Amino acid sequence: MILTVCKETADLEKRVALTPEAAEKLNNNGVEVRIEAGAGTASSYNDLAYEEKGIKIEPDRKKLFSESDLMLAVNTPPEEDIRNMKPGSVLICFLWALQNPELVALLKKQKITALGLDAVPRISRAQSMDALSSMSNIAGYRSVLIGASELDRYLPMMMTAAGTIPPAKVLILGAGVAGLQAIATAKRLGAVVEAYDIRPVVKEQVESLGAKFVEVPNVDEDTETEGGYAKEASEAQQQKQKEVMHDHVSKSDIVITTALIPGKKAPLLVPESMVNDMKPGSVVVDLAAEQGGNCEVTEAGKTITHNGVRVVGPLNLPSTLAYHASQLYAKNLMSLLSLLLKEGKLEFDFEDEIVHHTTVTHDGEIITPMLKNDS
Repeated sequence: MILTVCKETADLEKRVALTPEAAEKLNNNGVEVRIEAGAGTASSYNDLAYEEKGIKIEPDRKKLFSESDLMLAVNTPPEEDIRNMKPGSVLICFLWALQNPELVALLKKQKITALGLDAVPRISRAQSMDALSSMSNIAGYRSVLIGASELDRYLPMMMTAAGTIPPAKVLILGAGVAGLQAIATAKRLGAVVEAYDIRPVVKEQVESLGAKFVEVPNVDEDTETEGGYAKEASEAQQQKQKEVMHDHVSKSDIVITTALIPGKKAPLLVPESMVNDMKPGSVVVDLAAEQGGNCEVTEAGKTITHNGVRVVGPLNLPSTLAYHASQLYAKNLMSLLSLLLKEGKLEFDFEDEIVHHTTVTHDGEIITPMLKNDS
């Protein structure tokens, strides 16, 4: 079986699907691994590092795709590349099938078995395969560094001969994987940290990291999906959130927003009126910028100044730490492949919950219940 890794073509993308070490393990497991020339260069893994591990470097991208039995990527390859794949071949990457119905239709037509790492169920057995969590962890860490860099003040308390500087106040909106890592990073840098999430169940996790959990009174609705993701709040609930959040946002030096709803536009948490009431020099880092933003004035991919407040809309933060992001992503892939690769051959057991949910298309049919439920 020929397993291939392509060079990423998306803007701002520096990650690679397999590191040399991961590729070597697969190459010694009954498969032939080929990687496109220069695929790992942007993440500090050059071609020589792969060649030293016995991996074949393929300069011809069209040949790479046409001869591939199993293609590994970070992002979905362009349509032209998918059309070059042979029927029955397998593609594993971030697919975002809910947002890309035309892609799903193409994969069905080409009879490609496609697995979306964004569809891995959040169950304990699948934790080692959860690439979304791996990448969100990086984004949460990086968001605090961005906030600290943009802020014109210290984060920790500073006691100097010229006087004592109080610590900065950081507010994290959304306490998923990214939010929890942001909390931990901001605390390590010495800030006073508050956090809010529509799921009261995460209060204990927030407090265990040393942050204060901001509570919205009279919350009585279910705010969490079976998979552990946040659900979209009702209009009444959103109004309660805004009333409580306005006070906390206006007093914060840095606000980091991380709230995402799978398959939907990001919820609005920080309207323009809140930004207008923040102190000049304060910073908003909006991790949901790519999905429309949690802050009303966010501009994706830009840093703007609104009424004296710096508003950052970063894109693809995991790629900014491409070396370690690629390491983690490769380990997520290896864990998933441990379910599929049996003596150098791919086997799909759709009775397995992980395989069932992660497989988007197979033999011209939709497999994942995520899309079946959506339709």
